[in-house]
Amino acid sequence: MSDTLYIQTDENMEVHHPHVYLQDIVKLSCSNTKILNRLRVLPVINLNPDRPGRYVLSVMDLIKEIQKKEPDLDITHIGEPSFIITYQKEPVTNLVWRWCKVIFVCLASFFGAAFSIMTFNNDVDVPTLFQQITSQVTGQSGNAFPALAISYSVGIGLGVLFFFNHFGHIKLTDDPTPMQVQMRLYENDVNTTIVEDQERLRDAFTAENK
Repeated sequence: MSDTLYIQTDENMEVHHPHVYLQDIVKLSCSNTKILNRLRVLPVINLNPDRPGRYVLSVMDLIKEIQKKEPDLDITHIGEPSFIITYQKEPVTNLVWRWCKVIFVCLASFFGAAFSIMTFNNDVDVPTLFQQITSQVTGQSGNAFPALAISYSVGIGLGVLFFFNHFGHIKLTDDPTPMQVQMRLYENDVNTTIVEDQERLRDAFTAENK
């Protein structure tokens, strides 16, 4: 009875060195530890060290390489049929530059959100609305109660806090935040587009050479 190798591929794997081995991009499981150790260091691809970027690989190419080394091995694949290798060089830590980027993003987000809220309030004419509410409640026309403006401002802050579901490292619930959900959807769309574009180019190249 032959041994069975289980390989699991994710949608996008990140590597930091140009010489990619099988254990760098897939998860392996096999009851035969000798086979498993040999396949972990199986060379998969040698990337150009001067060209960081995304590369698309097919599981079928991996299976062919594995079968060359272990022809009697049964292979069971779990996961994506085509996946992306993201090659990035080891980042150089620069705390000053990192803090500058953090401060810039915080300032841009703060002033951008403030400008958006102010333009919205100006479009719907919130001060006039407060005056109308004051007139209806008190029966007297005049300036709105400061309590309305204060409660409205506090309400916006609390609404944003509850909507985004976290404040610093503190999360109100265990659910992912809306920003995390949108970033995950964006990442999935980007990965799908890269894989499909690469497969179309591969199919077109194959058709031209027939």
